[in-house]
Amino acid sequence: MGTISTRVPDELEGELEEYLEEERLDRSTAVRKLLSEGLEEWRREQALKRLAADEISFTKAAQLAEMSVWEFAQLAKEHDITWVSGDHLEDDLEDL
Repeated sequence: MGTISTRVPDELEGELEEYLEEERLDRSTAVRKLLSEGLEEWRREQALKRLAADEISFTKAAQLAEMSVWEFAQLAKEHDITWVSGDHLEDDLEDL
């Protein structure tokens, strides 16, 4: 496991302390959890963005987001993204 060290503004450190108390976590566990959740959200945003730009197929977007196609379909619906594209429909059908 790698180590990451960083400096944070005082206000962010204060919020982290509140989070530690509320979640009853030690600092390392809390930072790992927050980093993991942030990267998960980033992957989903990237997948939605690339799908909306018609850069990747729906199935590839679900894989990029590390979600099942059914979960990703719900996420795309929540973000009002149309994912049926003639350009990628054949790829999606093959992947399913």
